[in-house]
Amino acid sequence: MTDGASGTAHRRRDARRNRELIVEAAREVFREQGLAAPLDVVARRAGVGNATLYRHFARRADLVDAVFRDQLSGTMAAGEEARTAADAWAGLTGYLEVVFTVLAGDRGTNDLMTTSLEGVAALEAVHAHNHRTLDELLRRGQAQGGVRPDVVVEDVLFALAALGRAVPALTAGAGDDAWRRPLALLLAGLRPVPPELALPEPVLTSGQLQATLAGL
Repeated sequence: MTDGASGTAHRRRDARRNRELIVEAAREVFREQGLAAPLDVVARRAGVGNATLYRHFARRADLVDAVFRDQLSGTMAAGEEARTAADAWAGLTGYLEVVFTVLAGDRGTNDLMTTSLEGVAALEAVHAHNHRTLDELLRRGQAQGGVRPDVVVEDVLFALAALGRAVPALTAGAGDDAWRRPLALLLAGLRPVPPELALPEPVLTSGQLQATLAGL
């Protein structure tokens, strides 16, 4: 190998190593501080300069996608399993317990799953998968008589996002499992009720939900 080729290979190895260091540092910083954490903090923890970070990740969304692409696969797998449950209500409650366990343990994932950030392919995939999972379980639950007939998936997604945003502060102040009680109350509201307790109109649309999540 010529000196030039050797030097090129060395630079490529360095570049790959720097990228790995940045992604690992970002995973730690986002877990601790959330997705709004300053990127210069990520660079310092990775032991690289800001210019190196931006050379690998020109946009925050690119770095977020690299960090969470594989991390969100567990949530999607839990959704796949929930869809196979014979009892849709059991599938729904089990799935949401998995989701909220994740939300309680990682501020970055919490930010990602309870808000809307454009340009993150991993997020778009998990949001779409989550929507399909909840929609299927709600429809099956309604057909089985276990879910109130007037609820739509946007109702549930909004309520879950609102509760999910409070989870980091809740667990910090009241313990790791403090989210279980408010989640149980939320789920109780999905159970069938007398006609006089029907939900008021109008129904939240998908576009309105996305605008609300973006506003968070």
